[in-house]
Amino acid sequence: MLNKMKLRSLCSSLVAAALITLPVIGQAETPEAKGLAVFEEADRRGDGYVDSKSGMLMILKDKRGNTSKREMRVKGLEGGDKDGDKTLMIFDTPKDQKGTALLTFAHTNKDDDQWLYLPALKRVKKIASKKKSGPFMGSEFSFEDIGGSEVEEYEYKFLRDETVDGKDFFVVESYPKDKYSGYTRIVSWIDKEHYRTFKAEFYDRKKSHLKTLSATGFKLYNDKFWRPDMLEMINHQTGKSTVLESKDTVFMSGLKSSDFNKNSLKRAR
Repeated sequence: MLNKMKLRSLCSSLVAAALITLPVIGQAETPEAKGLAVFEEADRRGDGYVDSKSGMLMILKDKRGNTSKREMRVKGLEGGDKDGDKTLMIFDTPKDQKGTALLTFAHTNKDDDQWLYLPALKRVKKIASKKKSGPFMGSEFSFEDIGGSEVEEYEYKFLRDETVDGKDFFVVESYPKDKYSGYTRIVSWIDKEHYRTFKAEFYDRKKSHLKTLSATGFKLYNDKFWRPDMLEMINHQTGKSTVLESKDTVFMSGLKSSDFNKNSLKRAR
């Protein structure tokens, strides 16, 4: 989840400083309609970012507490009305992974497309739908988490209102429509003030609690877009965790569609 619900929501909903439409949310008649309304509002507030660039540090921790680090760059391009966003992740360190790149095309009406470039093999590999629940580069984030997450890819159900540390949240359950998803459901805590996802719990195909994603250090960019400085994914079944720390985030930097194609993977440095 690096775009919208994954690393943007997946993880951390993009939010703009717009008028809060709580009356609209409150008018939703059923838990399903209310849950959908919350996610649609969070998605609406993220509209208009055009493109984004940031640096990112990935910290992997095993169950014994040993850590390893990887540095990468992340680029994003906003999709149009008919399709989802595009994301490109490029690894700079460690040396044996330098140049490894993942390109994701999120879609609103079909499965997302993902391609992984492996410089050691000098080839681009398309990630099969059945493989997207697997770990991304040895981390606790799956390819599915890193990929895009459009509102249309899930069904929703509002569970309850909840207050945590003085902050009011909507608690909403979402159900992936993708039959190859590694999850049966995701429970998200979305703040009522700005519609940012602070926490998400992921349940595996056996309906067991698999992972928890926490987003912290939210900052407001361009007086409109909220981004967390840190995402932490904890795997409760293995005891491992992965932290993603972002820095130097900028928007509207002039990226274009030609920066997000399979040829761009090979020239990503």
